[in-house]
Amino acid sequence: MAERTSTGLLTMMLEPTPAVAMTLPAEVREKLAELELELSEGDITQKGYEKKRSKLLAPYIPQIQGVDPSLQIDNRIQASPQAVLPGSKLNKSRAANTRDERFRSDLHTEAVQAALAKYKERKMPMPSKRRSVLVQSSVEACTPPDTSSASEDEGSLRRQGRLTTSTPYQGHGHPAVEHWFNRVIQGSSTSSSASSTSSHPGGRSITNTTAHAALNANAAATALADLMAHTQLDNHSAPPDVTGLSERSSLHAERSQVASVRGVSRSYNHHTSVMETADGVPVNSRVSNKIQQLLNTLKRPKRPPLREFFVDDFEELLDVQQPDPNQPKPEGQQMSPLEGEPLGVVTNWPPSLPAALQRWGTTHPKSPCLTALDNAGKSVYTLTYGKLWTRSQKLAYTLLNKLSTRNEPLLVPGDRVALVFPNNDPVMFMVAFYGCLLAELVPVPIEVPLTRKDAGSQQIGFLLGSCGVTLALTTDACQKGLPKAQTGEVVTFKGWPRLLWFVTDGKHVVKPPKDWHPPIREASNEIAYIEYKTSKEGSTMGITVSHSVMLAHCHALTQACCYTEAETITNVLDFKREAGLWHGVLTSVMNRMHVISIPYSLMKVNPLSWIQKVHTYKARVAVVKSRDMHWSLLAQRDQRDISLSSLRMLIVADGANPWSISSCDAFLNVFQARGLRPEVICPCASSSEAMTVAIRRPPEMGVPPPGKAVLSMGGLSHSVIRVDTEEKLSVLTVQDVGQVMPGALICVVRVEGTPYLCQTDEVGEICVSSGSTGLAYYGLPGMTKNIFETIPITLSGVPISDRPFTRTSLLGFVGPDSLVFVVGKMDGLMVVSGRRHNADDVVATALAVEPMKFVYRGRIAVFSVSVLHDERIVVVAEQRPDASEEDSFQWMSRVLQAIDSIHQVGVYCLALVPANTLPKAPLGGIHISETKQRFLEGALHPCNVLMCPHTCVTNLPKPRQKQPEVGPASMIVGNLVAGKRIAQACGRDVGQLEDNDQARKFLYIQDVLQWRAQATPDHPLFLVLNAKGTVASTASCLQLHKKAERVAAALMGRLNTGDHVALVYPPGVDLIATFYGCLYAGCVPVTVRPPHPQNLATTLPTVKMIVEVSKSVCILTTQAIMKLLKSKEAAAAVDIKSWPTVMDTDDLPRKKISQMYKPPTPEMLAYLDFSVSTTGILAGVKMSHAATSALCRSIKLQCELYPSRQIAICLDPYCGLGFALWCLCSVYSGHQSILVPPLELESNASLWLAAVSQYKVRVTFCSYSVMEMCTKGLGSQTEALRLRNVNLSCVRTCMVVAEERPRITLTQSFSKIFKDLGLSPRAVSTTFGCRVNVAICLQPNRLGKLAEQGTAGPDPTTVYVDMRALRHDRVRLVERGSPHSLPLMESGKILPGVKVIIANTETKGPLGDSHLGEIWVSSPHNATGYYTVYGEEGLHADHFNTKLSFGDTQTVWARTGYLGFLRRTELTDASGERHDALYVVGSLDETLELRGMRYHPIDIETSVIRSHKSIAECAVFTWTNLLVVVVELEGSEQEALDLVALVTNVVLEEHYLIVGVVVVVDPGVIPINSRGEKQRMHLRDGFLADQLDPIYVAYNM
Repeated sequence: MAERTSTGLLTMMLEPTPAVAMTLPAEVREKLAELELELSEGDITQKGYEKKRSKLLAPYIPQIQGVDPSLQIDNRIQASPQAVLPGSKLNKSRAANTRDERFRSDLHTEAVQAALAKYKERKMPMPSKRRSVLVQSSVEACTPPDTSSASEDEGSLRRQGRLTTSTPYQGHGHPAVEHWFNRVIQGSSTSSSASSTSSHPGGRSITNTTAHAALNANAAATALADLMAHTQLDNHSAPPDVTGLSERSSLHAERSQVASVRGVSRSYNHHTSVMETADGVPVNSRVSNKIQQLLNTLKRPKRPPLREFFVDDFEELLDVQQPDPNQPKPEGQQMSPLEGEPLGVVTNWPPSLPAALQRWGTTHPKSPCLTALDNAGKSVYTLTYGKLWTRSQKLAYTLLNKLSTRNEPLLVPGDRVALVFPNNDPVMFMVAFYGCLLAELVPVPIEVPLTRKDAGSQQIGFLLGSCGVTLALTTDACQKGLPKAQTGEVVTFKGWPRLLWFVTDGKHVVKPPKDWHPPIREASNEIAYIEYKTSKEGSTMGITVSHSVMLAHCHALTQACCYTEAETITNVLDFKREAGLWHGVLTSVMNRMHVISIPYSLMKVNPLSWIQKVHTYKARVAVVKSRDMHWSLLAQRDQRDISLSSLRMLIVADGANPWSISSCDAFLNVFQARGLRPEVICPCASSSEAMTVAIRRPPEMGVPPPGKAVLSMGGLSHSVIRVDTEEKLSVLTVQDVGQVMPGALICVVRVEGTPYLCQTDEVGEICVSSGSTGLAYYGLPGMTKNIFETIPITLSGVPISDRPFTRTSLLGFVGPDSLVFVVGKMDGLMVVSGRRHNADDVVATALAVEPMKFVYRGRIAVFSVSVLHDERIVVVAEQRPDASEEDSFQWMSRVLQAIDSIHQVGVYCLALVPANTLPKAPLGGIHISETKQRFLEGALHPCNVLMCPHTCVTNLPKPRQKQPEVGPASMIVGNLVAGKRIAQACGRDVGQLEDNDQARKFLYIQDVLQWRAQATPDHPLFLVLNAKGTVASTASCLQLHKKAERVAAALMGRLNTGDHVALVYPPGVDLIATFYGCLYAGCVPVTVRPPHPQNLATTLPTVKMIVEVSKSVCILTTQAIMKLLKSKEAAAAVDIKSWPTVMDTDDLPRKKISQMYKPPTPEMLAYLDFSVSTTGILAGVKMSHAATSALCRSIKLQCELYPSRQIAICLDPYCGLGFALWCLCSVYSGHQSILVPPLELESNASLWLAAVSQYKVRVTFCSYSVMEMCTKGLGSQTEALRLRNVNLSCVRTCMVVAEERPRITLTQSFSKIFKDLGLSPRAVSTTFGCRVNVAICLQPNRLGKLAEQGTAGPDPTTVYVDMRALRHDRVRLVERGSPHSLPLMESGKILPGVKVIIANTETKGPLGDSHLGEIWVSSPHNATGYYTVYGEEGLHADHFNTKLSFGDTQTVWARTGYLGFLRRTELTDASGERHDALYVVGSLDETLELRGMRYHPIDIETSVIRSHKSIAECAVFTWTNLLVVVVELEGSEQEALDLVALVTNVVLEEHYLIVGVVVVVDPGVIPINSRGEKQRMHLRDGFLADQLDPIYVAYNM
């Protein structure tokens, strides 16, 4: 920071205006200027520039400065001439070309280069795109090489270390560092996390010396550079736990640091890049390398030292940004308002603008008023004052008298009229504008709407509507070009009112009669015109300007610019609004000036056109924007013979923009040789509300010389002005915008809150009080009061004046000599973590990153979006079509570093979009608010995205610290004290349920089948439907028994009792019959889903695995599948030689068996139930005969199944409850099952529902995948189904069989869709089972009192819990619709004989009511254990045989592995007991442990799916503590990159998590099992093995 004078007042470095002859010859100056230009355009490298420049200057430097030339050239950044030459005369009167080096326009570029040079080369993972989306197809182009060899850098690093410690000030440009410097510039220096200019308290950057000392230390062990770079980061700013790395930051670089990530040890030498999966399998793939690189970039994320606090565990508080105690604070006195010179009295000044027009039109009719040019730059038409006067009169007369509806005049004085004129027709506009003024109508000039979807055109429509506009004036050519409806009329644009379009060309207007004269009045307070402006949010307001204000503004401009009668002025700006209108249409007429109007379309073709016209017409004044100056520089080489010597004022309308200074400087540099005098350049500041605020006066007014200030960016971010002297990187050079307008009073007030006056060294919003500011926002009194009627007050609370002030939306301060300085606009203000940044400054930094070959210079948008209670900076740029992926990525990562270094703020998202796709503002430039809107809606379609949430999101809640566990006993006591009961519940007692259950007397299910075959041989048990809905096969009791006998006969000779047999059948009667055949023969059946013929590669290995793990000695199957198992295709997937014996059962001989196998005890194994869990684990459970019978009995009682009932089952028959319902229940209870194989629904979605309707089924079962197929496939076809007489009013219960948390949205939408077909909304319910017990809850139709009570009010079984509390393993019930609420549906009624308790996962103690814990179950139909091949039963024993550590320590429980809670409801069941509802929250195996909290993937996925309409499905998993989000894109591939930011935003907002990797894939890539559950681990393995063929992978930094 600069040492300030003791008074604390601002001192400013001002540059004297040079008025001395040049020291360098003109041709050298010209060559230098060309060089500068080449460099700024990226046509020459920095190195080449240095070389050529030093060559050119070599002969002159010693003579100029008297200093060793090499020092002078190489240390441009450090040594300012003042420092070098304390006593030189040259200092006092320097020639223009030796302007003080600190103010060079390319200073910013140098600062950026220097900032980038500070960054060590660190690999960042480049996002990978699918090859089809890429331009080139080489893999290298997408994947950075994995090993970065340290040796190349070593020498240069040491060299720099040595060099810089000895002479800290010679660092940057020194030749010895050249090699290193250039490497950094070209290399992928892409780390955005740790920078050597880390935010020290006060935003003060660490000086070079320490940075280089650290580098020097690093040079000793470059291999560790990754971990150790920039060790001087504040130790107290603890990084968020991204990788679980140890928090060591030692300077002993020799000690190799080994990080262990969740059991995966890895040393970070650059050469080892082998990662391991969770089970220790090495993975070496592109993906894991990239994740490794990503982890490396995240080693030391920035965390500002914040006070973090935490109230009760689940009140997750976001970090509140505490102001840094060391941040700079303003120290000056309170500023005093600044007054402009008084408005002079002019004797014959016209009393109003129409009066001026009348005067000139009658006294100087031949005087030229306006010359219009065509696109070739030729003058098309010159409007004289006489013509303007007569044509305006004609139009005024026509508008008032010739337009009528139903004999009423259409317009009366005071009505608003839209002026829709193209930018190349100033003449017609001027006639229309003055025609309206003469008719006392209010013109509202707007842009020509080209299409119905123009950026911002809808907002313009709202403005027209609110102004009550009914008529639009336009030209004939323009009217023809507007889009037309069928009727031939102009279409009504979106959001626009209905307009009549009137063409103002000659043939449509009428000459007024001799006696008609327009009323010429004195300027009054009536509205003269309305100028539109677009706010930061994109809404359009109309600013009303009265006749008296319009006149006063013209007067003030005339006085400030010394306009004289008949001067010539060149206007490049839009003549419809702001400076273009004020100078080129209003003030010009006041002074009878001649305006040469340069259309934007001509500027695009010939950027030099305005300069040529200044030369041709000897114009005295030109009104331009800095862009026009910049453009003309690019084209000036071809022009030698132009002179700008006639100019006395070059008004730079956007002189308040921080970039304008470099355009002014560069322009002066080049055109000084063409007669341009330096003092002619007059920047001005203006805003739509306050009109012209300040303007630098022309030199003849004897004003003080112009000023420049080099301000510390860090200070500015705290709204404090500090002249920067030492830190060369983060500075902002601003030029003054001259003096206050005549007759105006300005002051600077605080931006937020009460408008207190600022101190002298404080930046605030400039406010103006004068007779020449806008009056109001039309129709918006509230906003008008805030903006146009501000009363600034002193710090003691006294208003400074009784006149109201207008806020200008310009941020600035008053410098020495009463010069006004502007450092930014309110519209571009971004407040990030309490610090203020200006969008324009960030753009300037991005533009300074060389080379600019990859993006278009003027096409960069910077804005902030609010994510997680803070603003986040987004940069969007247009990429040149020829830029390669790698180049663009390099440029992006360097932009991130530059902004990080210079502004000390992280960029949240940097996106590149294809050329010409950003929404354009009317006259070029980017429509920022529309761009922001598209970004937030996911409609930008970028081609490259880099998100850096890890760096900029610093207000996440503190990671949760697990509290030392409370013992289980104290838990119980605590619950008792709190009056909570222990959470346990049970179904009805089986023993007391007397029913006429004949099957009870049989111990074994196979005995029941034999008994039924004798007792009711012809009773139908099964009916299987095919895809057409016709019956494919049926089985009665006897038929099933006979089939089973044949299978048993075939097995008995060949196999031993107790052998395991794999049954590989499609769903059908054969499967059921062979199951019983195995039981008859004393074998243990294992049902296996057959491989999918079209997808053998993924389905066959699972079959093989189950056969091997289950130790099956034989496979029973059909002939077709048998062929498949032994086919050539199968051989490609598995080793087909190692199959056990395969038998087909299609044509077995009819044989009776002499004697059936009788198991010695019901505890014997009946069958094995294998299924693959969602975490990808194959688990087989053992079901004993006793458990099998108990399961059937429990289901029979719960669902009231009898031989007379029919139930429809649309489930897979291979495992869990699906298997029990297919193969066991019908045989036990004797009811008929209508079996609908889910696979058939793929070809006929309505199969299941049609069957339910046809057979009038009351009870039906399905899975979530079936339900989803129906909702997606039949959602729009309910009408067609009704015509086919599908009626679902027969259904009393439709149960979804699941092993997961009930999917409320799906069941609700299913109920809603099929309500039209008579489905009762209460019919749909859920079930719950898991591996240890396949049926814990079934919700049969509510019976007895439960149903009666249930009819009142909403569904009683849904509760809303706080998602944040769930993360802390708490249940906190909230109201529906409260923030962070999550609806949970009861999983069903607990089955008879089943007891459930909720236990603490760690202490295994019982928990209280409504506490989250693991669900434990005790029941006669629990499975008896896992069947695993490795005999790891001991490991899993506690899953099946576990006891509570306290309380009831006798009961044996099985652990389900699911988290849930019990809640006693107010409802009573049939027996009058209070009903206990069981809520399943999710599987423990699936949960993600992140930041010390427990997340359920489904919650994150639900948020993500909601974030964009094109996301069809989503799955999340973690990899090395990074959250990976995979989304399926349903839409065009160009939308893929839109999703990255939206996904990151929503997960941050709703879950306080930073997404590490976003993977966009095609629909159907996320694997889903037969139960409709996502296989997240399969997906993870596929991702790491690079098998997903993703459309795009984004690695968030």
